[in-house]
Amino acid sequence: MHAVEISQPGAADVLRWVQRPLPVPAPGEVLIRVAASGVNRPDVLQRKGVYPPPPGASDLPGLEVAGVIEAVHPDSLAELAEAGLAIGQRVCALVSGGGYAQACVAPIGQCLPVPQGLTDIDAASLPEVLFTVWSNVVDRAGLKAGETLLIQGGTSGIGVMALQVAKALGAKVLVTAGSAAKCEAALRLGADHAIAYREQDFSTEALRLTDGRGVDVILDMVAGDYVARELSCLAEDGRLVIIAVQGGSKASIHAGLILQRRLVITGSALRARSVAFKSAIAQALKQHIWPRIASGQIRPVIHAVLPASKAAEAHALMESGQHIGKIVLAW
Repeated sequence: MHAVEISQPGAADVLRWVQRPLPVPAPGEVLIRVAASGVNRPDVLQRKGVYPPPPGASDLPGLEVAGVIEAVHPDSLAELAEAGLAIGQRVCALVSGGGYAQACVAPIGQCLPVPQGLTDIDAASLPEVLFTVWSNVVDRAGLKAGETLLIQGGTSGIGVMALQVAKALGAKVLVTAGSAAKCEAALRLGADHAIAYREQDFSTEALRLTDGRGVDVILDMVAGDYVARELSCLAEDGRLVIIAVQGGSKASIHAGLILQRRLVITGSALRARSVAFKSAIAQALKQHIWPRIASGQIRPVIHAVLPASKAAEAHALMESGQHIGKIVLAW
């Protein structure tokens, strides 16, 4: 099969178009003939050598795919049927690596049927962001209807999906974005307010937009010096969820503020979690989010589709920060 490998840590041009043997599904796994692969920030970090795959995972980048189930381990036919899936079925899947290839193995529990009406390109854009959003915004932060969510980077791949999921759950949504065009895009997707963070202080604006009360939940992909400002604009019993540290891994916090307002600071990384943990998220998504995708209430937001052979261009685009929504590779 064709695949894209990381020849050595470095810039986007270290990605190489290569031939690899077909992977073989282990017990509990299927082999997916890949039609499309989503591109995500962790792929860029892996390419740079700062986010290695967990033990046992493929060395190839790629955390989400869509395609057709081509085979299953012989001992897992019953498990496949119990999951409501079958050989020949179109699925999308969350994987721990190996997604930049014409074929990929995936745990059965991490596979979901392609939502009605979606193309493979659409479906490939869903798993990584939706698993991340559900795990952090819903499970960890416990966002509820009537609460207010602030999303840092509201037009990123995760941002556009967090925005839509929160609105579907009945929350009010504020987002930050780096340009007027991105702010406008977030508003079109349903954000209640968009803050141009290069021109406005997001913490001051968040307090103003909530009449001084503050926001209930913040989804943060920046960390660093953002953390202190985020704590200052959280409401009582507010929850800060950190899922990336693009602004740096160290932060100063006002511990007294945490005590006074009963604040929670949490975070998570999904890739190394168990199959059982990720399979439980998949079932929650199938129950609560898949019907909303089928109805059109939540929809994929695709910025660009590139041939898989141009994965280096896809990474360069992601690093430019110009995209709104997801970047997808087509096989």
